[in-house]
Amino acid sequence: MISVQHLFKTYQLPSGDDLPVLRNINFTIKKGQSAAITGTSGSGKTTLLSLLAGIDNVTSGNIVIDTEEITCMSENQLTKFRSQKLGFIFQSFYLLPHLNVLENVALPLDIVAKNNANDKAKELLELVGLSSRQDALPNKLSGGEKQRVAIARALINEPKVIFADEPTGNLDLETGQIITNLLFDLVQSKNLTLLLVTHDLALANRCDRELKLINGQLDDI
Repeated sequence: MISVQHLFKTYQLPSGDDLPVLRNINFTIKKGQSAAITGTSGSGKTTLLSLLAGIDNVTSGNIVIDTEEITCMSENQLTKFRSQKLGFIFQSFYLLPHLNVLENVALPLDIVAKNNANDKAKELLELVGLSSRQDALPNKLSGGEKQRVAIARALINEPKVIFADEPTGNLDLETGQIITNLLFDLVQSKNLTLLLVTHDLALANRCDRELKLINGQLDDI
């Protein structure tokens, strides 16, 4: 499902010097597998996730997701690809404050003018246990409820891959465990591929594999 070959990412500093962040990253993840990207702060975890999601550009190397090489795509092609194949879950939830729960979940399908957006959103809210909160605004939700909404939103376009960046980072231990169980249950039931960035070793241990970054290089555990 995901194949990364000879991936390098270098940023240019204001001084003109090069700052290498990722060096010769190689790995594959099969359909239905889960993998955790771990490493210390500054090791390149979020940069790697951004490259895989097509949000940032590689310096060199290839990224193939679901048989399509995203490193060769234009910005318009990437936008379409993300809307059709990828789902995203973030630490900070990124719910739109002026939209209620149902509208936040339905938004990805509303953007592409799908007629059944609300019906699918209601189905997913039932799946994550939030049917009774569909009319609530985000400021009326707990952290755990916000992340449940974010999970439902990530699933609404029926993606092949879920990318999650510290999905339990803003949650207390008990709520984080509940959200972790929910996320892995949904990924397994829908046979999705999951790639997440985390500093939480317990969360990383739930994954099939750990991709540990050390100074921009990969130690595949």
